[in-house]
Amino acid sequence: MCGISFIVDGLCFDLSSIVTTQQLSSVEPFTFKIDDVKARLRRRGPDSLGTKKVILEVKDAKVHSYVVREDEETESEVSCLRGSMHDCKPLANGENGQQSVGEMYFVGAVLQLRGTKPVVQPLVDASGNILIYNGEIFDGLHVSYNSNDASALLQSLENCCCCQFHENVSTCSGKTIPELLSSIKGPWAAIYWQDASRTLWFGRDALGRRSLLVHWPTSEDSRLVLSSVSPSASTFQGPDPEVEDRESNLNYWEELPCGVYSIAVHVSGAGAYLAGKIRNHEWLNDMLKDLIKWERKLIEPKLMESNSSNCSLLSGNSDLLSASDNGKLQSSTISAADRVLAALRKSMTRRTTQNTIFKEATHDGREDVVPVAVLFSGGLDSMILAAILHECLDARYDIDLLNVSFNGEAAPDRITSRVGLKELKRIAPFRRWRLVEIDADLSNLTMEMKHVVSLINPAKTYMDLNIGLALWLAAGGDGWVHEADISAQLEGYQRFRYKSEARILLVGSGADEQCAGYGRHRTKYRSSSWLGLNEEMKLDMQRIWKRNLGRDDRCIADNGKEARFPFLDEDVIRILLDFPLWEIANLTQPSGTGDKKILREVARLLGLHEAATQPKRAIQFGSRIAQESNRKNFGSNRAANQASAGSVVIYKSPS
Repeated sequence: MCGISFIVDGLCFDLSSIVTTQQLSSVEPFTFKIDDVKARLRRRGPDSLGTKKVILEVKDAKVHSYVVREDEETESEVSCLRGSMHDCKPLANGENGQQSVGEMYFVGAVLQLRGTKPVVQPLVDASGNILIYNGEIFDGLHVSYNSNDASALLQSLENCCCCQFHENVSTCSGKTIPELLSSIKGPWAAIYWQDASRTLWFGRDALGRRSLLVHWPTSEDSRLVLSSVSPSASTFQGPDPEVEDRESNLNYWEELPCGVYSIAVHVSGAGAYLAGKIRNHEWLNDMLKDLIKWERKLIEPKLMESNSSNCSLLSGNSDLLSASDNGKLQSSTISAADRVLAALRKSMTRRTTQNTIFKEATHDGREDVVPVAVLFSGGLDSMILAAILHECLDARYDIDLLNVSFNGEAAPDRITSRVGLKELKRIAPFRRWRLVEIDADLSNLTMEMKHVVSLINPAKTYMDLNIGLALWLAAGGDGWVHEADISAQLEGYQRFRYKSEARILLVGSGADEQCAGYGRHRTKYRSSSWLGLNEEMKLDMQRIWKRNLGRDDRCIADNGKEARFPFLDEDVIRILLDFPLWEIANLTQPSGTGDKKILREVARLLGLHEAATQPKRAIQFGSRIAQESNRKNFGSNRAANQASAGSVVIYKSPS
């Protein structure tokens, strides 16, 4: 996990191929310093922080670039971008608004999780290429066991084609950069300067599992700004500075849509100024294209009614069926649940044990290092993750289970987490499980809430804030651990303070979207049957990058932790799409049975029979933060429901 940021100023941009919300409304200037950016990124990447500045100049009608050494950076050269003395504002224009000098500023903060040697970003190779990278490479590109992902990626990028406009692939030598980035399996966000072609590349993976915010150039602020997280504003004016700060900050950023983008910097206006057209490139990987489309071949059971031999499908038999390439059913000796479990095991192996854990290597083999924790409610998804993690992780490690409650022992997730702990101890009695109970009181979290408000930006509703705050506290891992086994009836037990140091946090995101776990899925099924359910699930998957993943990544990573999403592994998504929809869910059955049917069968295969019957409960309800937030901000749950509190924008009065 890393925090990355980039600012370019002094270019005239062509945004004709980009659709942005910022072009549709006026964006007030948002004033911040580079030091503000560094402070936010440092929380994401506490191991190291570095910067690089590149000057772009027009000489002899050509673009020239050079990296400024730290000892060469005078105050006038660094200008607003360094932020040590000045606020960030657009550079002064030349005649007729044209500029002949541009500046690019790269910032990278590293939370190093893989490799045996320390890495400091930005990375610069011998050819002058610069990379800042936030992500993991689990497959598709070779990363040796002891290597770091960013270092391996930079080496591969150096061998890519340098054709500036990248239009005629047949004339390129080597892979194109979109082709290379399309081959990566795993979450990533990247910003890369290819010096030979004077081209800037940036983007995020096709599922959007890593945050990358963008400010597209506007008439009010002509810079292009990219950042893993929004900095807080340094200065502002107006009658209510705090509100104005929030609103200008909110309007300034948007989630960068998933994809690969480029800006080929060139000379325009008869050699008078620098220009660049922002282009969006297609993914060049058939599997990624299929996942983006999210199309399932077999949706309605009635398609099989003509075949009497397959009538068992309609009664809920989950064995022996999958979809082949031509859309017909194909028999197999392995059940659907077995195949999904195998895919999840592979996903977990990629995310926990495939490469050297950097912190373990720096602690001289100490056995008290806890490398991986689970965001834990005791519900179906987190129980599956914990049980599979136990199978994959070396037995010498403890496993931390992080549970947050805003209502003490009465919160539903606190109750189910204790029940879940007992079941995990039953199936894995020799594993050292540690349930970390994180207690929170919303009335005592004023400063924390303000901090999380800035983290979720540009998300802006009370639901976003409730989820974000619960995730932020859970990821912090600062709670209580009981000395002995506990139950809801046990009195007089002892517990001690404990803070989880696990840097990898497993999260169940994507399970509900893919397996019909939300209440709205049942509502849609009742009104529009199987086709309606499929369309609702497809919508959820295609917008998860914007509604969930960027926000969640920012809140979890702010604690110096990396969120990993085993249910959103490319191969897991693919195999879930291969099965008929009625194998994934059967919403004619009650809650806790038909919803996420396939995952309930997976849980039984793992021996988790109690967890297999747990109903779905979102973190904001299971932790009781939604209830407490409703009382605080709307007076009561009834008033909150009448106001549709979850969708209310937090900057406006609830009245």
